Amino acid sequence: MTADPPSQAVILCGGLGTRLGALTAETPKPLLPVGARPFLDVLLFELGRQGVRRVLLLAAFHADKIARYAEDNPVARRFGISLEVAIEPDQAGTGGALWHARSRIDGRFFLLNGDSWFDFNLLALSAHAGGGDAEPAAAMALRELPDASRYGVVTLEGDRVTRFAERPEAAGPGLVNAGVYLMSRAVVEACSPSCSLERDVLPGLVDQGRVRAIVRSGYFIDIGVPETFAIAQTAVPNQQRRRAVFLDRAIVLKQDDGARPAIRLLNEAGLYVFLRIGPDEAGPVETDIETLRRQVAHDLAPAGAHVDDIQPPGFEPAALLDLMARWPVNTEASVMIGDGGIDMRAAQAAGLAGYRYPGGDLVDFAARCVGLA
Repeated sequence: MTADPPSQAVILCGGLGTRLGALTAETPKPLLPVGARPFLDVLLFELGRQGVRRVLLLAAFHADKIARYAEDNPVARRFGISLEVAIEPDQAGTGGALWHARSRIDGRFFLLNGDSWFDFNLLALSAHAGGGDAEPAAAMALRELPDASRYGVVTLEGDRVTRFAERPEAAGPGLVNAGVYLMSRAVVEACSPSCSLERDVLPGLVDQGRVRAIVRSGYFIDIGVPETFAIAQTAVPNQQRRRAVFLDRAIVLKQDDGARPAIRLLNEAGLYVFLRIGPDEAGPVETDIETLRRQVAHDLAPAGAHVDDIQPPGFEPAALLDLMARWPVNTEASVMIGDGGIDMRAAQAAGLAGYRYPGGDLVDFAARCVGLA
């Protein structure tokens, strides 16, 4: 049985960032500005839109600046994220940072590197790992790169990790560790006060057959060297300006089980997915959007799916335009999937391509609407 995804994410923020020279002399790498805002904002935004509501930042180098960042963060406020900081004594390494914060870490948690972003459906990692006795100690996200020389490389048999190397033996293509994990308490217990996850902990768990992985092809960047830091300034904001699908809630209710794989398909394709409540659907539940948001998240999460936002009922297209103003939507490439004329008129007024759902296979219909089939 698939377990619910973790409610907590832990972000490693303690590295010195020496390869960036003067840029990190007084500023932790995760706080460097990318697209005019701290890089950590990018990670918090992605976690928040996928339903993570508790984030623990593991700090060391200039930890006081990480603490000030967390005091009143606008991205955390937007998504209702509880943002906390744990400070490690000295430089304890990636595994040591977990060990020192062990009393504040859940039994299951997402772990992210604070200086890289892998754009993929995070909930798929939880759905793949499963739950209960069959769940691995760790599940990790991998990315195929043409040059893997700067990263930890991974060898797979099926979805089981059979070898983990902190660095490859030679330059060339390879499956790299993208710095995104789902971890269990067993990983924290395998750590020590000063150790490296990549060098000291993960290889041992691999030898025990306790690490699985998924491979995804989404956008990946780390900001650890001057060249990629410069690229990130425009590439990251451009990547976050996504196509979107506005999906009428009435279709979701009619499809029930069929909606889950359709929404996951859109998540996996890197689109924003917005649930739209028509003006004729207002009722006691719909007037409490937060209650509805939690209900929808609970229903979709076991399937590895999520919606990014819900449009409250309101005058069309004003409510639709208001929602788009809150998100970096590529309107020209976005679509509305509805079941009636009011949906199509709203789409036209908002500058969206409108597709009337005729019934049948929602997965296939949604794929054709966004050019995936």
